[in-house]
Amino acid sequence: MALPIVSVPMKKKKKPSLVLTLSSAGLLIGAGSAAYWFLTQGQPSLRNLPVGANIIPKDALFTVSLTTDSKQWQKLREFGTQETQAELDKNLVQLRDRFLTNNGYDFQKDIAPWVGEEVTIAILAPQAASKSAPKPIATDGDAASSQQSMIIVLPVKSPEIAKNILAQPKTLKQGKWIDRTYQGISIKQNEGQSGENFSAALLDGRFLVITDNPKATERAIDAYKNKASLAKIGGFAENFPKITNYQPFAQFYVNVPTAAKIAAASPNRHLPAQVLAQLQSNQGLAGTITLESAGIRLKGVSWLNPNSQRVLAVENKGGKMQSRVPAETLMMLSGENLQRLWGDYVLTSQGNPLSPISPEQLRGGVKSLTNLDLDQDLLSWMKSEFSISVIPTTQKEGSPEDFRAGLVLMVQASDAYSGQSLRKSAEASLQKLDDVMKNQYQFQIQRGKVAGKPVTNWIAPYGTLTATHGWLNDDVAFLVVGAPISSKIVPKPNNPLANTLPFQQTVPTEPNPTNGQFFLDVERTVRNFPLPTLIPNQQSWLAATRSIGVTSAVSDNRSNRYDVFINLKKSGKPVPLTTPDNKGR
Repeated sequence: MALPIVSVPMKKKKKPSLVLTLSSAGLLIGAGSAAYWFLTQGQPSLRNLPVGANIIPKDALFTVSLTTDSKQWQKLREFGTQETQAELDKNLVQLRDRFLTNNGYDFQKDIAPWVGEEVTIAILAPQAASKSAPKPIATDGDAASSQQSMIIVLPVKSPEIAKNILAQPKTLKQGKWIDRTYQGISIKQNEGQSGENFSAALLDGRFLVITDNPKATERAIDAYKNKASLAKIGGFAENFPKITNYQPFAQFYVNVPTAAKIAAASPNRHLPAQVLAQLQSNQGLAGTITLESAGIRLKGVSWLNPNSQRVLAVENKGGKMQSRVPAETLMMLSGENLQRLWGDYVLTSQGNPLSPISPEQLRGGVKSLTNLDLDQDLLSWMKSEFSISVIPTTQKEGSPEDFRAGLVLMVQASDAYSGQSLRKSAEASLQKLDDVMKNQYQFQIQRGKVAGKPVTNWIAPYGTLTATHGWLNDDVAFLVVGAPISSKIVPKPNNPLANTLPFQQTVPTEPNPTNGQFFLDVERTVRNFPLPTLIPNQQSWLAATRSIGVTSAVSDNRSNRYDVFINLKKSGKPVPLTTPDNKGR
């Protein structure tokens, strides 16, 4: 049986990890880890917010929720290959044993009879240092272990059963349970036990709050009584309803400015003042995850700090590029207004050591290689929809050694806001680029035609066709680098990517209108391209994925919306999880 649990490691000397793994909803009492739910009881204003939104302190760094519905967990275990199923099951068993079995609890017997539909966990930001004993913000594992705390909120559907379990907890292997009171709320906490210290309190008979630090319990009670909770954060109550869904598997929230402050204080991950200021203009990132028959869907939203002077441009005029590339396209990323996208990147990346490449380096590289000014010669006419795609030479691919593909950039040379054509500026820039390739790199610049349309080919000194550029229509320019696949996009393909089942079944149709989309055929890409290893067991997880799709839009001048779908394989009905009595089977 699948028992839901979210794991937030709490090793004594290390900073709690925010990477979630899965296990049983029973973490609940034995030691704590857990999740999130929609508050459907009580105050109408909280109905579309995660359970505990009126309990978790507003400075929480991260919150996440998981369903307690065993059928959904069983559905999750059906996805993937036998190898990924085994990896997931191993994590589930380890966490179930750590949080339930090792503490004498059984989910079906001790937890299921009284817990609600979902449970919530939050990681609290380090508290401000007191005047009597000032301490720095936690920036490493040792400091974080004493300052970052975890809160678990469990909705109670049977108060009497919950009260009895709280009144008569399991006997501790070390230490003892003691009772105390804070602001009129009874608290039960362990004392004298090395390692993790837990406290539990029942609020209004409706929510069981479990923490790994007695002070965190007090902070939750204060937030609840003083109305200084997540529900009061600017934009939280307004934006979370945008991504609500019926019976979600999970939900999460990231406090962006708090995370930025902690990152800025770390000696190993210093953020420049201008980057910190840019991040401070953002407030939150939230998402809802649901399980569907073919995979996992995520509906996300991000929003700006209500006090920020920054506003977003609401244009959302994308959605045409997927009809300009052929059905066999492996990857397509489209967006709106490349110039504005670059401007946003500059704001958050200039001087930031965490950026993949600094704006100064990119500008300098373009200048050194082409003698063109990135901002004036190129981005000045890239103010409308663009796309980057990878297109193979043939639909039938052989071995990776024989595989060839072209990288294709398409840009609409116009101003999306005014509708003004910028083709003349684009043609002038492309002519400068031709001159550089001819004079500086000794390429032959040959004029030709593809399907009756004029194109310009760059022929390398050894006679190899290296790149081709031209126009798809009056204002859409294209540049192909690598394999010669121009004939696949000129003229417009009869069977475009947008009409294929993989694209339609993977890329979300909402939000609509859109300002950008992403599609990746994982199966064919992994088969033909060697990819760098970024995560543990990467090859196994990629082997379980068919395709990935993303659709984004600017929701209003203060928020962005994102929908993501991961199309997954299935490997049949999984075997039952091992129990403490049958681990050897």
